[in-house]
Amino acid sequence: MAHLKLENVSKRFGFVEAVKQLNLEIHNGEFFCILGPPGAGKTTTLRLIVGLERPDEGTVYIDGERVNDLHPGKRDIAMMFQNLALYPDKTVFANIAYPLRERKLPKDEIETQVTAVAKKLYIDHLLQRKPGKLSGGERQRVALGRCLVRQPRAYLMDEPLANLDALLRLEMRIELKRIQQELNETLVYVTHDQVEAMSMSDRIAVLNRGEIQQCDLPDVVYSLPANRFVATVVGSPPTNFINAEVTRQNNDLLVVHQACTLRAAGNGHPLAAALAGKGALPDRVLVGIRPEDIQVLSDDPGSDGVQAQVSVVEPLGGETVVDLTIGPEDIIKAVVPPAQHFAEGQMVWIRFDPDRIHFFDAESGARLYTTGQAERLECMEMTPA
Repeated sequence: MAHLKLENVSKRFGFVEAVKQLNLEIHNGEFFCILGPPGAGKTTTLRLIVGLERPDEGTVYIDGERVNDLHPGKRDIAMMFQNLALYPDKTVFANIAYPLRERKLPKDEIETQVTAVAKKLYIDHLLQRKPGKLSGGERQRVALGRCLVRQPRAYLMDEPLANLDALLRLEMRIELKRIQQELNETLVYVTHDQVEAMSMSDRIAVLNRGEIQQCDLPDVVYSLPANRFVATVVGSPPTNFINAEVTRQNNDLLVVHQACTLRAAGNGHPLAAALAGKGALPDRVLVGIRPEDIQVLSDDPGSDGVQAQVSVVEPLGGETVVDLTIGPEDIIKAVVPPAQHFAEGQMVWIRFDPDRIHFFDAESGARLYTTGQAERLECMEMTPA
């Protein structure tokens, strides 16, 4: 196992700063995911850890040892690339055995270790085949076997499942998690797929333009996103955002949209303190609500229902995604059970889950408050405009 740490690390390529003052700590035996869109700096971060890139600023540590000047071959870290980098003219056995032969281990020891790893990955019957005769999932297992046979201090994986179809990705996600738990080794996994990150990792670091946006447990990243960017990339469909005005009415705080009003009742409601910070209340905020936290009703429920019009219906089998128009032109998405049927153009009513509403700064995008995260004097109320 290895404890990995990046301290104030920056890396530039010409005028492009791929990684900016990155501070990251990955614990022994942790399955750690780095999540972000293309160009976020994910691959560069891995290359800095393994030693294929040298930081312009900052320090990389492995088990407390500064390794900025240490050759990649001496860091004892295995890296699995997106393109797998298998040797097409060599058999599966030779591909897996390659790192051991480079170390000049005895032939019988190489055979024992390769066979053991192949059995663990269920590819021992493929050892004499060449990569061109294998399926995508089988090639993936061969590349993984070449990493495992080295028995390194840590494993780095750069979007290894990106080129597989949906069923193979699901199979390999389960397999990777199983193997990591059996080995109890440090594994750093880079992906742009939030499902992979949420389903496999012990912790997630969300990266954007070389900067960490949030680093926490998957459930915390999902439930309490640090900012608008995190709320967008984690969750599918992504979080809805609605521009709203902030005002007061007597002792109540009102967050007003053209279609509805959210009311924080009572002078001491924590939302007021969260929005005001150390100064005055802002004029506007972004209200964030996840599609799964919106209830869609065919009949008017009364005073707490807000009218909306169905724009698009997307049946997905286990759930249905409904695009809804609220107000003059704002469109939000809701996820409903497949048993609920709506027609395009139909008028419906919606409710927000009062304990799962997020408020973001309209300018910076930082999350200011999430209902349900603390003791509240009164519930958040939603009423039509």
